[in-house]
Amino acid sequence: MARRPPLLIAGNTILSGRTKKLEIPIARLMSGTPVALPVVALHGIEEGPTVWLSAAIHGDEVEGVEIIRRVMDVLDPKVMVGTVLAVPVANVHGFNSGDRYLPDRRDLNRSFPGSARGSLASRIANLLMSEVVSRCAVGIDLHTGSDQRINLPQIRADLDDPATLKLAQVFDPPIAIHARVRDGSLRQAATDTGSSVLLYEGGEASRFDAESIEAGTSGVLRVLSHLGMIDVSHPEPRGTLLSRKSRWMRATSSGILHLDVELGDTVDDGQLIATITDPFGKRLGRVRSSSAGLVIGHTQHPLVNRGDAVAHIAFIG
Repeated sequence: MARRPPLLIAGNTILSGRTKKLEIPIARLMSGTPVALPVVALHGIEEGPTVWLSAAIHGDEVEGVEIIRRVMDVLDPKVMVGTVLAVPVANVHGFNSGDRYLPDRRDLNRSFPGSARGSLASRIANLLMSEVVSRCAVGIDLHTGSDQRINLPQIRADLDDPATLKLAQVFDPPIAIHARVRDGSLRQAATDTGSSVLLYEGGEASRFDAESIEAGTSGVLRVLSHLGMIDVSHPEPRGTLLSRKSRWMRATSSGILHLDVELGDTVDDGQLIATITDPFGKRLGRVRSSSAGLVIGHTQHPLVNRGDAVAHIAFIG
């Protein structure tokens, strides 16, 4: 069998059947220390799809880093079909400081497709697009909840696209939610290049959640297996609920929050999902669901102001 041509990325050559860890220069810190975008390239022995995996676009969303580590432990380019390009830490500056954003407070996930001469966020976005995303037919972007919120494992994607819907179902999360792309997001920029993109959400920022990590790891491996890139056995799929709409239920008063629901609970229209009290235990308000659905996220903070997001309900059917 003829040897597959090597892969060239940012001046680096990756031979077929090999794994190579790359550090693509971004900039320097004010101290002069160089900062680089870490990329792991696994160039399979046979021709096939090219897929990217990305994590920590928001620097405090660390679960995806662990998901990519576990996926890399399974993959072997000596027997793999196609190529996987993994970016375990997209926002290196934010990751090192435990911050969601870059030092100039820009959101990397609102800076795509970026520019080689723009802001720091724009330059990183441009680098990620040109060296990684532009080579790929499929991408999986790994996220967690933010602002002291936790998410049920879920996929957000364009479920009106048949190919993307199929990948979402293969991933096999508890629920997949139809979500329009946001301006400046990696998902929008990648979709514009023709890629099929899944955005995975699970767990919370700055924490490892075992269930979300396991769901994300098995989901990525399922997709790679579905694409014919690897041969890995999986548990029987549980089946994925589909939703086209979700809404945050919000605090009706300021005070101390007592949640009556957990991730994955089903709720009825009008069901009580939280009570708000003052420090002496006096009830100040109640929060009820505005429709039947599934709890896909909730705040982890017991102190709320009126109008704060309390529980995220996905409407089914």
